[in-house]
Amino acid sequence: MQPADLITLKTIRKNPLVERYMNQGNTFIGHIGAIEHDQRHAELVSFLSYDILNTLGHSRREAELASMAGYLHDIGNVVNRYGHGMSGAIMVFDMLVSMNMDPEEIAVILGAIGNHEERANGHSVNPIAAAVILADKSDLHQSRVRKTELESFTPRDRVNFAVKESALMVNPDKQIITLQLKIDTQYCSVVEYFEIFLTKMVMCKRAAEYLNCQFELLINDVKLL
Repeated sequence: MQPADLITLKTIRKNPLVERYMNQGNTFIGHIGAIEHDQRHAELVSFLSYDILNTLGHSRREAELASMAGYLHDIGNVVNRYGHGMSGAIMVFDMLVSMNMDPEEIAVILGAIGNHEERANGHSVNPIAAAVILADKSDLHQSRVRKTELESFTPRDRVNFAVKESALMVNPDKQIITLQLKIDTQYCSVVEYFEIFLTKMVMCKRAAEYLNCQFELLINDVKLL
């Protein structure tokens, strides 16, 4: 395959099915009260996935593959919220094969999409998967909560609603990846956040370690990891 034929994030965005499936999936899971998994989330995870690998010195192509996996990671919500990583990987496989993408590149993208869910016991099976896990789990903010009545909040809603600011920072010199949060403790205490999202944070810790980095979690300037 010649460089001019390489599939890029721009190519993915031009596929008419991608945006339609992503938007429909976000609408469907909205009916069960799940937090937003909209275009903004896809764009952010795509950007952060690229930035993580690029900052750590991985090849530009590997970073670009991470951006594609990050953009597509939640497309399986159109099938079902639970197990959406697996169904999304199957959907993306057909799309990328039809676009004549290199099989090895398809494989790493599928591995990343299929392994980003903590409920499905996801793992960092390759650097792209590690980057997508870190990018996805760091998107915490009150704007993602769709419910308006506090009494109907799940623990996941409450934790997200408490987050006023979030930032994922990569320090390539010290090999540290830091998730920094500012939370409103009237909705969720610092300790409660850690308890509720323990599995998510353990995934981030392991993903950082896969990239030969240390993971740090700072909440209201308190270091928890």
